[in-house]
Amino acid sequence: MKLIETIKNIFKIEELRKRIIYTLSLILIFRLGSYVVIPGINPAALEGLSSQVDGNGLLGLLDIFSGGAFSNASIFALGVMPYISASIVIQLLGIIVPYFQKLQKEGESGRRKINQWTRYLTIVVLLLQGPAYLVNLHHTLPAAAFVMGPSSFLFTFTATVVLIAGTMFIMWLGEKITDKGIGNGVSLIIMVGIIAGLPHALLAEINTRFTDVTGGVVMLVAEFVLLFLVFMATIALVQAVRKIPVQYAKRIVGNKQYGGVRQYIPLKINAAGVMPIIFAQALMFIPVMFQRWESTQGFAAAFSYQGFWYNLVFFLLVVAFTYFYTAITVNPNMMADDMKRNGGFIPGVKPGKKTVEYLDNIMTRITLPGSIFLAIVAILPAFAAKLGINQQFSYFYGGTSLLILVGVVLDTLRQIESYLLMRHYDGLMKTGRIKGRSGN
Repeated sequence: MKLIETIKNIFKIEELRKRIIYTLSLILIFRLGSYVVIPGINPAALEGLSSQVDGNGLLGLLDIFSGGAFSNASIFALGVMPYISASIVIQLLGIIVPYFQKLQKEGESGRRKINQWTRYLTIVVLLLQGPAYLVNLHHTLPAAAFVMGPSSFLFTFTATVVLIAGTMFIMWLGEKITDKGIGNGVSLIIMVGIIAGLPHALLAEINTRFTDVTGGVVMLVAEFVLLFLVFMATIALVQAVRKIPVQYAKRIVGNKQYGGVRQYIPLKINAAGVMPIIFAQALMFIPVMFQRWESTQGFAAAFSYQGFWYNLVFFLLVVAFTYFYTAITVNPNMMADDMKRNGGFIPGVKPGKKTVEYLDNIMTRITLPGSIFLAIVAILPAFAAKLGINQQFSYFYGGTSLLILVGVVLDTLRQIESYLLMRHYDGLMKTGRIKGRSGN
């Protein structure tokens, strides 16, 4: 009854109702576009591409992020991954290039310029990934699949333009959802793409359990219980914070008193989010490329998706990148300066250098368990596959897809809850507040 009442309250708020309907409409457009095949390709000849994607860990992961558009040779085949790659590059440039450092400090105008540079860089990435995707189609599909011929320059040119336009259109949909809908648009599109593959993966897993002698109902129930526990643990990782108490000095202005209250700085256990896994996966894609040469097949086999060395190196890279990304996103010097300017201090710690050292030590200590837990989540799909779980279904047991699902759902629910509380309705939970990735 509580859930039904909450849903009624959500649709009683006109602005929230319009935003939800607007968001669902644009998501529907995205899903329909995922089935529109690139002009010049015969849709009936795409079975070879689907079988290649199902048997390849890397391509299967890309197909999940694109919502199946990759294996459909769709106009949205490249999804938003080029935009994410460009965003990562721009973030790294913000560390080493003074021009981008200046833009980050200019507020809204700087953010608009950074977004513009990100779009330009996305087009550059698409100019590289578009033809590469078409080369993969030429090697995978039969010649009859190409209406104008597999080596036609006109097809390559037009298909590249279509792929670029498809990704830019998805970016536009994401920006519109962010502005006029609910939640972060690009993140929601990624999440919808991931969820789109869940029914197919679930049916394949159920079919495996009931057609083969592999445990039947008991094993299936055990898998669902394990998946539930993994989701709960991931939610705890995303929301876990260490609260640092901050005391503000009293100030008397006229007849009013300002300050004199104790607040908290919430330092997240996993401040880096999903970025360490993305960075680590980008490096782990390199061994996959060596599978084409016979002289390196032994090396490639050792670094297969479910191999010991692959997962060990992947685990260590995630831990290392968690420390790296936390170091560039969490700045103790800036936090100490802000506290000093506002008359705040940490009880028992001197302002200035001592505060910086204290915050830095706290972040170093809490990042260690956070990075290890994140690395365990990153390699869980390989363990799930080793236990006999279908490869497509195993992706939902950890890795980038699970963290994105949890983070986006928490962010969206947090926004909905803020609308409810603003109109004096009950929140989505009986006790506490929902804390998303940006909720603090």
